[in-house]
Formats: sequence, structure tokens, C-alpha cells
Amino acid sequence: MHAALVTLTIDPDQAPAAAAALMNDILPRVRSAPGLIAGYWLEPADGRGLSVILFETEEQARESTPPASDWTAPGVTINSAEIRRVAATAP
Repeated sequence: MHAALVTLTIDPDQAPAAAAALMNDILPRVRSAPGLIAGYWLEPADGRGLSVILFETEEQARESTPPASDWTAPGVTINSAEIRRVAATAP
């Protein structure tokens, strides 16, 4: 299993439009991505957002997250997207 860790910055003035783009555009594409196990988008704090998306394989994670996949939303800047192997899990 591999995790995509995506960090971003959100312009507070455009936060409602960014949230709408997440719900209406980005999430439906991620939900249909091959190998998706689960995804978590954490509530932004001080204009910084974080998401953790789990995939069956590293290749699936790389193909479904930025920069390979477009996560464009108003007022959002993707700061980083890392793919890491999941070393351990807990229920």
C-alpha cells in the first residue's frame, strides 16, 4: 500500500470556491481512480491544507495525484505531493 501526501495553500478569500471544486470535481475523480483504498482531506488550518490518499500500488498513487492528476481549484496552490510506502497500519 502507498500513500500520497499532498500539502497545499488556500487563499482564505477563495476557500468556499476551493471547497466546491474539491467536492464537485476532485473527489469524484479520485473516487474512481484505480487502486483507491481511502482518502482523507483534512480541514485547512491557517490557510494550509493536507490530504492523505491511500492506494494499492505506488504507480496508482503517482497516476492519481499531482502533478500527474490535475487538482486545480480556485485559490489553491499545491505545495508538495509525495508518495510513500505505508510501513504499518492500525485499525
